Amino acid sequence: LTEAELEQRVDIFLSETDTLWMLDLPTAVVSTEAEEAAKVLERNKIYVELCNAKIDSEYFEEKMVQTISGAVKTKEVQCEAITTAEKGMMVTSWDFDNSLDASEAEPAETEEPTGTAEKSSTSPPAEEHGQAVAAPSATESAAPARRHEDRECQPEAILTSENLKRDLIVMERILMENIFQPKLAVYRQIPVLIEPDVASDSDGEESEEDEDEEEKKDEKKQEEASFKPSTLSDANQSPAEAAAPSLEQLWSYQCDLTSGHSVSSMAWNKVNPDLLAVGYREFVSRDQKEGLACCWSLKNPMWPERIFRCQHGVTAVDFSLASPNLLAVGMASGRVAIYDVRSPSDAALLDSSASLNKHTAPVWQLRWVEEGRGAPGGDTKERLMCISGDGRMTQWFIQQRLDCFDVMIIKRTQSRKKKLPGERERKSEAPISQQAAGMCFDFHPEDTDVFLAGTEEGHIHLCSCSGKEQILGTYKGHKGPVYKVAWNPSSTDMFLSCSADWSILLWHRDSHTPRLTFTSVTAFVHDIKWAPKSALIFAAVNERRVEIWDLSVSIFNPVLSCAASPEGKLSCILFAKNAECLLLGDSCGQVGVWQLHNLAAPST
Repeated sequence: LTEAELEQRVDIFLSETDTLWMLDLPTAVVSTEAEEAAKVLERNKIYVELCNAKIDSEYFEEKMVQTISGAVKTKEVQCEAITTAEKGMMVTSWDFDNSLDASEAEPAETEEPTGTAEKSSTSPPAEEHGQAVAAPSATESAAPARRHEDRECQPEAILTSENLKRDLIVMERILMENIFQPKLAVYRQIPVLIEPDVASDSDGEESEEDEDEEEKKDEKKQEEASFKPSTLSDANQSPAEAAAPSLEQLWSYQCDLTSGHSVSSMAWNKVNPDLLAVGYREFVSRDQKEGLACCWSLKNPMWPERIFRCQHGVTAVDFSLASPNLLAVGMASGRVAIYDVRSPSDAALLDSSASLNKHTAPVWQLRWVEEGRGAPGGDTKERLMCISGDGRMTQWFIQQRLDCFDVMIIKRTQSRKKKLPGERERKSEAPISQQAAGMCFDFHPEDTDVFLAGTEEGHIHLCSCSGKEQILGTYKGHKGPVYKVAWNPSSTDMFLSCSADWSILLWHRDSHTPRLTFTSVTAFVHDIKWAPKSALIFAAVNERRVEIWDLSVSIFNPVLSCAASPEGKLSCILFAKNAECLLLGDSCGQVGVWQLHNLAAPST
C-alpha cells in the first residue's frame, strides 16, 4: 500500500449476526411477576386436582414399562461372480427307446451268474445254433413282469397325488366358468357373448330345433319360478312401470354339504372381493348341531373353496383387513375361533376354549374394527370385537393364545310402569339376570371409539370405548329384540335398526325418538343393510320377502319387494362390493346372487 492509501480514512460498521442455537433447554420455572404467571398457576392447580381425583378412581391404574432397544449390526458378504454356460443336444425318439431298453437290461445283467457269462464268451458257435439263448430269454421275461407290476401300482399313485388334485381343481374352475359365463358377465357388467347355433347334419336340424325350443321353455319356467315380481306391480305394465326396479337371480351358492343348514352370516374378504365367507348353523328343537364356515369363490359357485367344520352352529363370520387370510368365526356355544384360509387344513389357528374370560352364551356378532384411521405410514391396526348373549362386549387380542377383556357389560334397564289411580304398589320382582343379552353392534364409520349396541330388551345404547361414561345415550323405540343396527356410511349421524316387532326405525344421533318408522308386513325383520353407493337406499329381509327402500321415492312403501322361496325363510342380506348385486341367505343353506336393475342414481 502507498502512504496515501495508509493515511486514508476508512469507516467500519459492525452488525450483529443471526444467533445459532446449539442447545435450548426451556425453563420449568416462571417468575411470579411475569405476565403468564396467572395462567401457569391455574394450570398447575387443575393438574393437582386431576391427580388427586385419579387416586381414588377405580378406572385408573398406574404402571411402569421399560423398553430395551436391540443393538443394530451391519454385516457385509462378498462372493465371486457365478458363471453360467448353456449346452444343447439333439435327441430323437430312437434314443429314448435305446436308453429305456438299456436301463431295463442292466439290472438283469448284474444279477446274471459268472458261469453263464463265461459260457457265452467261450462258445460263440453255440450261440449261433441257439444253445445259449436261455439267459437272455430269462431277462426278457423278467422285464415285462416288472413293467406289469409298475402299471398296477401306477394308477393308485396317480389318483392320490397332490398334482392331480390341484389339476382337477383348476379344470373344475374352467368348467364352472364356462357354464356360468353369461351370469358372470352380467355380474362383472361386461357384454354377454352368445354362441351361434351350428347344425351338424341336415337330417338332425329339426330335432335340434325342437330340443332348443324345449330348453327355452324350461328356462322361462325356471325364471318365472325363481323371480317373483313386486307385489306393487300389475299384470299390464306401462312403459313407466317396465322401468321400475327389479331383481334377477343369477346363481346360488349351494351344495349337498350346506343343505339343511341355515345361513346365519356373510362377509366379503377385504382384499379379494370375489371371496365370500358364509356361516351356517342348524337348530333342531333345543339341541345344537355342528356348524359350518365356508369360503365361496366366483370361480366355482357349486362347491366352496374352504370348508371349516365347527362343533357348534356358526353365528358370525368376518375377515380381517390387516391379515386378509384370517377369518374370525363366532359360534352358538360362545366359542370364538380364527382360521387361516390359506391353509388346506380345517383346524383352527387360534381358539378361545382355553380362555378364562370366554363367552357363556352365543356370539351374535363379531367384527374386525380399524384403529387409528389415516395414520402415517399406512399401517393398519385392528381389534376384534364381539357381542354375546351373556351381556358382554369384548375385545380379543391375538398372542400365543386367544384371550379377551370386557369393553362393556350391558345391564338391564328397569321399566317403570305408571301407577293407576287407586292401585296399590306392587313389589318389583328381581330379574333372573342383571345383564341384558347383546344382539348386535356397529361402529361409527368415522369415529371408531363410538358404537351402537342393540339388546334383547329392544333398547339401543350409544357407547364409547374411551372415557369414564361408557353409555352416552339410550334409544328406546322397539318392543322386541333388536337384530341389527347400521350407521349410514354417507350421512354419519343417521342409523337404522330392525327388530322382532316387525318394524324398521330410522334414528338421528341427537334425538332419542325415531325419525321414521317402516312397516310393510307382519314378520320379523332379521337384517338390514345400507346401499354402499347411496345414502337414501337400504335393503331389509324378513321371513317372507326382501325389500328395497328408496327414501327419495317413498317412505311408506318399498320400491321393490320380492317374495322368498316357499322352501325356506330369508335370514340375512349383503350387498356386493364390485357389482350391482344383492346376496340373500335363507334357512335352506342357499345364498342367492341377485342382480339389481333400474335403481335410482347414487346420492350422498
